[in-house]
Amino acid sequence: MRTVFLAGDSTAAQKYADAAPETGWGMALPFFLHKDLTVANHAVNGRSTKSFLDEGRLDPILTAIRPGDLLLVQFGHNDEKTADPTRYTEPWTTYQDNLRVFVEGARSRGALPVLATSVERRKFAADGTALRTHGAYPAAMREAALEADVPLLDIEALSLALWQKLGPEATKTYFNWTATEQDNTHFNPPGAIEVARLVTAELLRTHVLAPRETRRLDDEIPADRITWPASEPMSGSQPVSGSQPVSESQPVSEESRP
Repeated sequence: MRTVFLAGDSTAAQKYADAAPETGWGMALPFFLHKDLTVANHAVNGRSTKSFLDEGRLDPILTAIRPGDLLLVQFGHNDEKTADPTRYTEPWTTYQDNLRVFVEGARSRGALPVLATSVERRKFAADGTALRTHGAYPAAMREAALEADVPLLDIEALSLALWQKLGPEATKTYFNWTATEQDNTHFNPPGAIEVARLVTAELLRTHVLAPRETRRLDDEIPADRITWPASEPMSGSQPVSGSQPVSESQPVSEESRP
């Protein structure tokens, strides 16, 4: 059995009952992976490459990771925070330097590092064009992946294309828009599920995963399969999964809900 370790920010992180319906895409990733692949979601709200490393959050990953496991790294949203020196990184220097720390750490344990460009925010021009919001960071990650010879999942480009296809109104049903909040960065269950689908498809396209290690890429995943644990586990315990298992014997559709 292999484990997919996830290091990232709030767009991927596990959410708890007090944050529902906000959903990190890492919570939905198990829907699309074979049952012999486990997801260990170490993504944390508000972190950049710098703050994640400075807080020692890579250390427990490197303690637990084993040869053949994956370390999937998605940062960028908070590296962009120029006014916050505890998080900000410059894309072509410190950001790339930090990405190399993740890459080298995984390789030192015999694991496979994988870099994923940041999922795009929901932002549209007046004419309905979906806009890029991450500046130079996706390009800097692409360059870092090429130089380090590691697989790259271009989630920024793929999510931008998806938001463009859906348009300004339909994308509201993928983001955390509620009666009290209009959040154009974080996802609700349908949005998290679709981003996790993009991630898995990229893992397949880049040959990080074999076809037998993925599942349900063409199936509908009911939003009510997402669950939010009551509270965050105590420090040192295993990250939790935010998805309910789906029967292998039935296709995932509205008709197959229990």
